[in-house]
Amino acid sequence: MSLKTGAAQATSAVLTWGLRHVAHRPAANLPGDVALKVDPAIVEHLRGKVSEASVMVVGTNGKTSVSNLLADALQLAGKSVICNRTGANLASGIATALLQQPKSQWGVFECDELWLAEMLPQTRARYVLLLNLFRDQLDRCGEISRIQDSIIGALASSPETVLVYNGDDPLCARIAAEAPNRSVAYGVQGSMGLAQNTVADAQMCQHCGAMVQYRYRQYGQLGDYFCPQCGFSRPQLACQARAVEFSAKGVSFEACDEARGCCMPLSAAAGTPYLVYNYLAIFALLSQAGVKTGRLQQAISQFNPGNGRLQSYQLQGRPVLLNLAKNPTGFNQNLKIITQDAGPKAVAFFINDQIVDGRDISWIWDIDFEELAGQPGTAVFAGGSRKNDLQVRLKYAGLRAQLVEGIEEVFSQVSADGQLPADAGMYAIANYTALPVVHQALDAMAAQEAAGAKAAAGAEGGAADAPGAPAAASTAAGSADGEAGAAASAASTDAAPQQADAAQPPVVIAHLFPDLLNLYGDGGNVRILQQRLAWRGVPSEVRRVEHGQSVDLADVDLVFMGGGPDREQKLASEELLAMRDNLAAYVEADGPLLAICGGYQILGHRWLWGDELVEGLSIVDLETRRPGTSADRLVDNLVLESPLAQTPVVGYENHAGHTYLGEGVPPFGKVISQTGAGNNEQDQADGVRYRNVVGTYSHGPLLSKNPEVADWLLSRALERRAQRTGTPAAPLAPLNDAEELQANHVMQTRLGL
Repeated sequence: MSLKTGAAQATSAVLTWGLRHVAHRPAANLPGDVALKVDPAIVEHLRGKVSEASVMVVGTNGKTSVSNLLADALQLAGKSVICNRTGANLASGIATALLQQPKSQWGVFECDELWLAEMLPQTRARYVLLLNLFRDQLDRCGEISRIQDSIIGALASSPETVLVYNGDDPLCARIAAEAPNRSVAYGVQGSMGLAQNTVADAQMCQHCGAMVQYRYRQYGQLGDYFCPQCGFSRPQLACQARAVEFSAKGVSFEACDEARGCCMPLSAAAGTPYLVYNYLAIFALLSQAGVKTGRLQQAISQFNPGNGRLQSYQLQGRPVLLNLAKNPTGFNQNLKIITQDAGPKAVAFFINDQIVDGRDISWIWDIDFEELAGQPGTAVFAGGSRKNDLQVRLKYAGLRAQLVEGIEEVFSQVSADGQLPADAGMYAIANYTALPVVHQALDAMAAQEAAGAKAAAGAEGGAADAPGAPAAASTAAGSADGEAGAAASAASTDAAPQQADAAQPPVVIAHLFPDLLNLYGDGGNVRILQQRLAWRGVPSEVRRVEHGQSVDLADVDLVFMGGGPDREQKLASEELLAMRDNLAAYVEADGPLLAICGGYQILGHRWLWGDELVEGLSIVDLETRRPGTSADRLVDNLVLESPLAQTPVVGYENHAGHTYLGEGVPPFGKVISQTGAGNNEQDQADGVRYRNVVGTYSHGPLLSKNPEVADWLLSRALERRAQRTGTPAAPLAPLNDAEELQANHVMQTRLGL
């Protein structure tokens, strides 16, 4: 042992003792962080503490639950295990686990996807277990292709490592195809018959760039996919989940590895599709490693993570379920759990935007909250540092959400209102940094009730807990990752849709290529425009123009184009070039058009695809260049002063291209916040205005906190409808925009304006 390693171990031991016994903190990161400063190679120097094999668990959703359950299954199979069970998945968390825990036969290490390239060569793990890849933390991680490339590089640096991966995920399959390592695919055989959500993260072939097709889709981009152009398809599955069944008792299926002669039934009390993938991943890893799988069901049945992932309570006479969700896919899977409960219930969402959460929360507009709006008797609450943005999103889903500071206030509101039955269920869904706060509060409430019940039983001469005393026990493993009063599932009274005037022709909105340009929740802009018309009794029609389709813009009153990943944006630009004359004629006839990020860039003469200059539409005099690499991005909140709104325009930017306007071409707005760059780092301006065209880098979506801009576009659309149909262009009736303006004001205040 080197002096550095010894010093690192000694320092870590002192810190661990102090944090646990003096500060009463979990000591999951800091001891390893300090040890790495003393000995940067401490993980490599300590990997000998694992005698048989180790596995790195990576993926967007489910890492913590899978890691913990895999460790449990290994221990039940008679193996000793080192595991970073708290979810501390950076280098510091892995180092802390190795420093604090004794020598063991196996190491199970949850690892952040972008840290795998550094950790895998140091641990020399025998296996990498790749669960899934979904859009997540775009401001930190960037596009999914960056994560894929990083994982491929990590595997190439450790050629003996075996990749066990989700073959139903085309994003994972690309990694397996391009990495030189031996790989093993697992997946679900046969459709689970699930309703599909609005947005999926992979629409294009991972090899040739054509549009991928599905024999059946499970959720997100997971399913039996194939490319009709190049033949890229779901790989042969070494391990399969068969005969998946959902019922009131939960979910059951048969896990099979036929080549190894191993098949076994598995079940869980929670009927959620992502649990099928989580359990199958663990089965596949154990089977491929030659570890007994017979105790896996026991591990599942006994699993109690105690970390807020699918953790259940009984508090104040109500069943309570707490879970983590941090991206659209995870949230949508949680909504499936909630909507299975058709009775009255309270649902609380908590969203923070700290660095580890991602500062950009545009993804909340890709969550299908509308599924809750159809359930009467649902009280909805919004909490966390971005509760105002969440309240706006829920408003446009037809849900009136009360703002709360914490989960305790949810209980108080529900009890005070008296609108829900005393035993109505409660659901709390929180993202990364919001989850521990909610979890701690619920644990404290459970402990307080348990103490009260014990004291009452003691006063009555009984020594045992009173019947029905609350328990904070998890019921299952996994992570994904109306008419009942004022808080019920309905839009606020002053925002209720009026009866559409059947005598009016609809305002026609063309949403161009939503299957390709959907990166930053930009489809929410269309939802907002349509809803603001509905609230005024104005009929509307949204025409989704997807890849391979066309539209006659002569019959359209408003056009929207969003932003997308590079590959999808390139395909969309080719489609747009084919309809350039149609689009140019529309613009020159003063047709209103809103273009965000990639859609904005395509309007100009040239834009960048990777390092290649690509021809644009040349409809607006601008072009996009890049002074650095695709990793050099302009990412931050920004506030603009724009002639289209009296209230400052609030948004978020995330782009590598730097856009430059032609001489005399006005921007959409001037950057007035200390954060945010806008078009480039010199002009302190964002976007463009040309005739009735608005282009901008501001997403999130743009219109959610800027109702004046939305109504400017709608006024132009009504003018065009009047010209097109001969219908009088009535002025827009005022709406109560209190929630939107409050969200705008909160962000301005945070940015010092």
